[in-house]
Amino acid sequence: MARRRERFAVSGPGVLAAGDGRRPVPVRIATPGLLVEVRRDGFVGAVVACDHRRVTLEDRRGRRRSFTLSPGAFLVDELAVTLRPVEETAGATAGSGGADPGAASKALGRTASGSIPAADRGARTARASRIWVEGVHDAELLERVWGDDLRAAAVVVEPLHGADDLAAAVRAFGPGPHRRLGILLDHLVAGSKERRIAARVDHPDVLIVGHPFVDVWAAIAPAVLGRDAWPDVPREEPYKEGFARRLGFADRHEAWRVLSARVRTWDHLDRSLIQAVERLLDHVTAEDQPR
Repeated sequence: MARRRERFAVSGPGVLAAGDGRRPVPVRIATPGLLVEVRRDGFVGAVVACDHRRVTLEDRRGRRRSFTLSPGAFLVDELAVTLRPVEETAGATAGSGGADPGAASKALGRTASGSIPAADRGARTARASRIWVEGVHDAELLERVWGDDLRAAAVVVEPLHGADDLAAAVRAFGPGPHRRLGILLDHLVAGSKERRIAARVDHPDVLIVGHPFVDVWAAIAPAVLGRDAWPDVPREEPYKEGFARRLGFADRHEAWRVLSARVRTWDHLDRSLIQAVERLLDHVTAEDQPR
């Protein structure tokens, strides 16, 4: 099926509007490490470089590809965006994703994860070790809370977009003492599908941990939206859609935008998720320590 051509026109600072009257397309700053999906062919990778013409992405297998900065050509958090290099948006506030979620913690000399900020050592080459998570939302939560720690350790977080073929993906990655792999899974409880998937992976340089929730959304503290608990969603119903509907959001995209924006520090996350991520960080940086 041929894709309908979209026309765009500038409608204001930081926003591109579709020329046929549809909703505006936001501009996102292509900061290094930002996870991006290319709408044209589904390639997913982290930003490693961006200028006024092209962005270079690196996927979880280390493959790099460059793409033209066409309006609305990319997806971030499942939403169409237009990427812009950092230097073009320096000092801008519109369309830049809002205030720094860890600003309050940093003002107290702490990162959003509660750690002491490392001294700025400039740009660093990403280490070969990786952290894998199930989806983009998991990766965004780690960036919001542990972003400073990840950059200080030069650790890249990559989404699996599902874990059904985890054993094959691990074999393809080729883990080793200086190429460690940490994997975060949802619903890692006795008898779950995720527990069976994890059991198929047995390697000394691979650590698989998780939290008990069906989806990482539920690992966010209900108090961030002034609630005592999240709604129950029947197993036969898609979790995100059911979650959004029961809380009165228009759709799951709106629900995630609101929910994720409320996460400022690790105090807004369930302890099981915090402990899992801390273990992963220790594991993938263990190559720094003598065995």
